[in-house]
Amino acid sequence: MDFYIFGQQIVNGLTLGSIYGLIAVGYTMVYGIIGMINFAHGDIYMVSAYISAITLAIATFFGIQSVPFALLTTLIVTMVITGLYGWTIERAVYRPLTGTTRLAPLITAIGVSLVLQNYVQLAQGPNVQGVPTLIASSIRLGDENHFIQIRVMNLIIMGFSIAAMAGLTWLIHGTSLGRQCRAVQQDRKMATILGVNTARIVSMVFVMGSVLAAIAGVLVTMNYGSFDFYVGFIIGIKAFSAAVLGGIGSLPGAMLGGLLLGVLESLFAGFISSDYKDVFAFGVLVAVLIFKPSGLLGRPAVEKV
Repeated sequence: MDFYIFGQQIVNGLTLGSIYGLIAVGYTMVYGIIGMINFAHGDIYMVSAYISAITLAIATFFGIQSVPFALLTTLIVTMVITGLYGWTIERAVYRPLTGTTRLAPLITAIGVSLVLQNYVQLAQGPNVQGVPTLIASSIRLGDENHFIQIRVMNLIIMGFSIAAMAGLTWLIHGTSLGRQCRAVQQDRKMATILGVNTARIVSMVFVMGSVLAAIAGVLVTMNYGSFDFYVGFIIGIKAFSAAVLGGIGSLPGAMLGGLLLGVLESLFAGFISSDYKDVFAFGVLVAVLIFKPSGLLGRPAVEKV
């Protein structure tokens, strides 16, 4: 095994895994609070990719030449608008289903996913969209013939992922909003009795998950440069696989699962076959569900009586 090829695939895997982890956190937060798998979450990520490209185009049109300022503006605008998407979907679609069977929100989530895909396809067209490369510099470790290339964008993606997870951890464990989220997660009825506005907390969870998806959308758009209206489906399923791998309902587990899945998928693509990397990712999901349904850091479900 070539050390440099192995090292390159690890770098690629950590970059990809950071994206999976950010999106997986959205799945695990919603599931942890209301016990629902929001299969439209991947398409929220897809919408954020389009918003980031449109925002960047507007910034360029108005003559913003500073790359850091353009990227920061794009990130902030995309986070705000995508957060509004998450809030609107929760209020208009999921909240009326409160108290119904678990199957109803699941089917509705699939419907929301299809609506978002078709809405973007009609609004932006079916063709693959792209943005120019703004940060192309890289670092090479090794000699001219054998080296590991670490792009600056790779470091930015991993850095933003770490910062986002650190901020979310502080929010959940160090703020009043976080304490209310944990109370709703443990016992929603008791939290309501104690004065917690559970409807507001659920909305905020959807907003936070959408904001993390927006960060992923901006980073992926700037890194790979191309996307289409269907991009949210595959990456959404893989992020869900990462959440299950780490333990659905566990925030550290979601990020750990994302990193592991990204590295394993990258190694599989580099040393075995890139054509079947998606099959491998879904195979990991099946294996986890068979041998360890609670995931690496998840806890087995306990039925309350």
